[in-house]
Amino acid sequence: MHRLVVLVVPVFALLMACEFAWGWLKRRNTYRFSDTLGSLSQGLLSQVLAVCTQLFQIGLYAMVYPVFAIWTRPTFWDGAIGWIVAVLLFDFCDYWLHRAGHESAVFWAAHSVHHQSQQFNFSTALRQESMVAFLGWAFYLPMAVVGVPPEQFGIAGLIVLVYQFWIHTEHIGKLGWFDRVFSSPSNHRVHHAVNDGYVDRNYGGMLVVWDRMFGTFAEENERAVYGTRKALASFDPLRAILGPYAPLVRDSWHTRKWRDKLAVWFKPPGWRPADVAARFPEAPFSLDEAMHIHDPALTRAQVVSASVHFIGWIGVTLAFLWVADDLAFRTGFELLALAVAGFWAIGAVLDSRIRLRWAWCVQCALLAFSVALLA
Repeated sequence: MHRLVVLVVPVFALLMACEFAWGWLKRRNTYRFSDTLGSLSQGLLSQVLAVCTQLFQIGLYAMVYPVFAIWTRPTFWDGAIGWIVAVLLFDFCDYWLHRAGHESAVFWAAHSVHHQSQQFNFSTALRQESMVAFLGWAFYLPMAVVGVPPEQFGIAGLIVLVYQFWIHTEHIGKLGWFDRVFSSPSNHRVHHAVNDGYVDRNYGGMLVVWDRMFGTFAEENERAVYGTRKALASFDPLRAILGPYAPLVRDSWHTRKWRDKLAVWFKPPGWRPADVAARFPEAPFSLDEAMHIHDPALTRAQVVSASVHFIGWIGVTLAFLWVADDLAFRTGFELLALAVAGFWAIGAVLDSRIRLRWAWCVQCALLAFSVALLA
């Protein structure tokens, strides 16, 4: 499965290049250098972490399947209808996980990484979360109980995930009847927007039918403003992944009621205990402020540095994914730590928080250690 990811990366790169070229020709470019590197860094990190967390990715599912599976007939699951059922079941379960990711604070803290970009393009599709796997595995266990084999579960998930790549674009308008049934660029622009009428809508991965059935559908009728209501305003991958948990920890620590200490984590995002809200007030959301794009100016040397180092980490990550099944478990975690440090250094350059000479020294050492581990 990891090698399949490596094989589709050139396809994603080609499609991003085509989208960029189209936007440039139409004088409507939706890409920014720092934002794109930030999104792709999150995608690469999520893939490295996935290798190191196979227990949550597929392991628990594989444990439940032989014990609780009801319908295990290979003649059914190997057929066309079986594959269609598996994909539909995954998409249905994914709808509920995705909905939880927006309607429960601890799930949103994990999922918000995917929404932090203020751009909407194919690179945004690859801005995948790293922490959701630790929380979301239980949502798919009904598929194991139904009888979907673990291998088929994994491939169905890949199908649903890959489908969602093309719907992250501003260059495809409304598609008529298609928008009423499937998740489409128009429907997904609504999902990624922070506009009042768009928040917490259109969760469907492949089918928007689930949203119509369960009352979470909204049609695109005004220009979307992208990002999160509390803007990240940074390209630091660690801040992107761990930062959303900080307000939950703070509010849980300071609130006096034990019930509220727990509720902070499971209430909808933005909910705060009354005592904490009074003690630490926060400014209300402003759409005008959300429209301000975080894009600090970079020198040519910073652009070159970030580009060279990012290419190096693409090579290391893809090489790791290609040989991951043959590496020791400890080696995987060592490479994960090195990758986190490497992408952090790239983010520090993009945020102008590290001198370039130190960035080069750090990156050369990290990449050298990584190559040695893969050798």
